[in-house]
Amino acid sequence: MDIFLLIRAVAALAITLGLVGLAAVALRKFGPDALSRITALRKDRRMQVVETLVLDPTRRLVLFTLDGEERLLMLGEGQLLDWAPAKPRKPPAPKPASKPSSETVV
Repeated sequence: MDIFLLIRAVAALAITLGLVGLAAVALRKFGPDALSRITALRKDRRMQVVETLVLDPTRRLVLFTLDGEERLLMLGEGQLLDWAPAKPRKPPAPKPASKPSSETVV
């Protein structure tokens, strides 16, 4: 009966390692993007985090879009600082090309 217990333990180990391997393959295939794909199926969101930047262990900057407008937040140290974005400057309008005069100098 000792052989039977040994075969049973090896089979249980093989099944366990097989399940772990299967989970690893599934995680690689569906991985980190799986949650974003699931949320993409929902309706369009008004707010979306564009980027985060860790400044130090207690502070971070978060750039997010709300109703098509980008905002910058500084989080940390028990404070919340909100900056409205600077309005983009319009480039100067190009000057219309001058029309050649009908009079020609000879």
